[in-house]
Amino acid sequence: MRRPFMNDPRQLTSLDGQQYLVLRPTGAVADDYRAVQDAVLQTLPADVTHPHTGHVTLRGFYEPERLNDVRAIVREWGAAQHPIEITTEAIDTFPAPWQIVIARLARTASVVDAYATLTDALAGTDLRRLDERSLDDWTFHMSVIYGKTLDVDEWSAIAASVTREYAERPTEVVTVAELVWYSGCVEHHEVISLG
Repeated sequence: MRRPFMNDPRQLTSLDGQQYLVLRPTGAVADDYRAVQDAVLQTLPADVTHPHTGHVTLRGFYEPERLNDVRAIVREWGAAQHPIEITTEAIDTFPAPWQIVIARLARTASVVDAYATLTDALAGTDLRRLDERSLDDWTFHMSVIYGKTLDVDEWSAIAASVTREYAERPTEVVTVAELVWYSGCVEHHEVISLG
């Protein structure tokens, strides 16, 4: 059975009308992510939100009326895209005001190429993209917890306790992407084979 990326009602409400193209790790990267997330959650208040499943977001959109246009672009991109290698290089954070613990990913040639070719595919469209950054400014990552509700001292303590570089880096190759969209406070998805 497919595990949703988000399942907290607050998150589902806040995501309504949005679409995301994501990668779902299922091997070594996923196993490490779950272990890190489980350990961090044990130290936090129960109301801290987090993804239900680890994922790498390649793009976000806000096109509730043009879902088919988004689908067409990402399907075309996926058909031309080779499988993508992802490697966790560190547990890190996005500092205040975001306060997010992340599994930071290495800039492997294939993940960089995937982001670049998706940028090219989107260049001629007027699709509304969320928080898009240039390739040079993008940090490839998987969000572990969203700590925006933590006070300064709580956040500082958790950030200091989790940040570390990996000596041995979990790596896997992802062969599918998923287009995920939120409508009526429900997560929907479509699997897109790569290549």
